[in-house]
Amino acid sequence: MRFLCLILLLLGLAGPAFSAPVRIKDLANIDGVRGNDLVGYGLVVGLNGSGDSLRNSPFTEEIMAGLLERLGVNVTDEAFRPKNVAAVIVTATLPPFARAGSQIDINVAAIGDAKSLLGGTLVMTPLNAADGEIYAVAQGSVLAGGAEASGAAASVVQGVPTTGTIPSGARVEREVAFDFSQMTNLRLALRNPDFTTAARVEAAINRTLGRGLAELMDSGTIAIDSTVLGKVNPARLIGQIENITVEPETAARVVIDHKSGTIVMGEDVRISRVAVSQGNLTLRVRETPVVSQPNPFAEGETVVVPRTQAEITQEPGIGFAEVAGESSLSDVVAGLNALGIRPRDMIDILKAVHAAGALHAEFIVN
Repeated sequence: MRFLCLILLLLGLAGPAFSAPVRIKDLANIDGVRGNDLVGYGLVVGLNGSGDSLRNSPFTEEIMAGLLERLGVNVTDEAFRPKNVAAVIVTATLPPFARAGSQIDINVAAIGDAKSLLGGTLVMTPLNAADGEIYAVAQGSVLAGGAEASGAAASVVQGVPTTGTIPSGARVEREVAFDFSQMTNLRLALRNPDFTTAARVEAAINRTLGRGLAELMDSGTIAIDSTVLGKVNPARLIGQIENITVEPETAARVVIDHKSGTIVMGEDVRISRVAVSQGNLTLRVRETPVVSQPNPFAEGETVVVPRTQAEITQEPGIGFAEVAGESSLSDVVAGLNALGIRPRDMIDILKAVHAAGALHAEFIVN
């Protein structure tokens, strides 16, 4: 009854919620304006004995020998066993409209059995795109995000010292051919497709810049015809469009993360009339065996006598509580919180309500 009264009180106090206006630049991307992934294979040198063991990573020895030979050092038939070198994969994203000479951030990750990249320096590494062409060259000191220490009988690791970053560690050598100034038909692609939001974006653009400029294509695409305004710079036009504000519409969705016990829900989530009952059963089994042995100098043998104690207890929970139809899920969760329901139990209750068909939202469990 206490749970029911609290829920009804919350429902009475709850008011309508409205979405805040959001800029179009935060809702949509320009079709065709995107980054390109780059990848390369290189070496990190200067490690303090935490590099690859070359016996387990022969590819490290091969690339190191090739690098030294290109620098004029002959290492053929030499006992080459350094411990301060690690083979790494270098990844980066070439941003749109990046010009030759500009710098981009890169990520570095060990692929051998190196223990740490702390204090290492990445040697000049070409970065290739999906077409096989080199678009950037990376080099610099690695900033690793962890720490590792070891002794004769124990070791400790904090974070992931085998990965790191190099801010502005790559220089763009080749540009992606893309003449944005000659485009007359542009398209906005919504990050979260929704027919209502797309219609609002179309109406806002036409209301601000001129009727007929924007046309709704589907739930995630709005076409922009710049010829309606005559001869206009597409970049300047996009700069005007992306600052127009729109109230987005989102689908009702409940997201649950089992690992952390996190529950995230949208404001439009509703539940129908449903009754909820929750309680926990705890089963405890204790084994306390007793050893029985004969007296000194007496005949007999030692016997282990089992002693088992089993009990079942039920922790206090909520009894049947009826929730009125079309209630806000946020109010229900607030009521469960006020009663001290644990997050794990709350997740189980929401899953049961969804299984009963009373939760009207997309239910996502991670």
